[in-house]
Amino acid sequence: MAVLIPGFNPGVFTGEGNNTWLIPGREPALIDAATGGGRHLAGLRNALGPGPLARVLVTHGHPDHASGAAAIAAGWRGTTFAKMPDAGDDRYPVDWQPLADGDLVPAGSGVLRVLHTPGHASDHVCFFDEAADTLYSGDLLVAGGTVLIPASSGGSLADYLASLARVRALRPARVLPGHGPEIRDVVALIDHYVAHRSRRDEQILDALAAGPATRESLVAKVYVGLAEGLVRAAGESVLAHLVKLEAEGRVRRRPGQEGEWEAA
Repeated sequence: MAVLIPGFNPGVFTGEGNNTWLIPGREPALIDAATGGGRHLAGLRNALGPGPLARVLVTHGHPDHASGAAAIAAGWRGTTFAKMPDAGDDRYPVDWQPLADGDLVPAGSGVLRVLHTPGHASDHVCFFDEAADTLYSGDLLVAGGTVLIPASSGGSLADYLASLARVRALRPARVLPGHGPEIRDVVALIDHYVAHRSRRDEQILDALAAGPATRESLVAKVYVGLAEGLVRAAGESVLAHLVKLEAEGRVRRRPGQEGEWEAA
């Protein structure tokens, strides 16, 4: 049974903070590294006791999931660190072992299967414990909210929807996410996510039917009354939808008008 070790890093985009999951057993493994905060490290040490930490498996390279790797390496000698390779991995001074889709990785007293699930990040993976029918989802799924797709820094809504479809087909009994509570009704949550993205597509298309618009003006039309601190994230979401709709031939960048979009 996985043990929750909270990251204790609350924030606008992390909610109450990151979840890291310790899988005890012959080869103790930690899913995600959080940010290296003292309370997280103390919680990890308390859960492990005097024993070793065999490996840290990182779902993707965003700082709230990966930047704690160096602090863990300093506290637990001999721990290996693994993630899917990405251009930004050298931000974190540990020796990363590469993961690839389909890899089987020892964790605890069992194994996890690596699933490449891009969308939120190009290097995003989930880890599937087939014996326990449990998915460690990183930022693919989060109960109580939707997932940011940072289109200007490697995010892809089309990839994200494909990743959701892949996980839906697995129908895991439970999901242990990178933020928020455990998820049991996985198919219902995924269907909700897909419906939400479809509605957002239609809102953007309706807005563009009234005439060309910039990303910023679309944010104002689609996210009415949004708090100032969330405007940038909303802009990333709108851009993710625009890029997807452009690939589908439904919108286009307005010729000669930088930053403007129009219905195709």
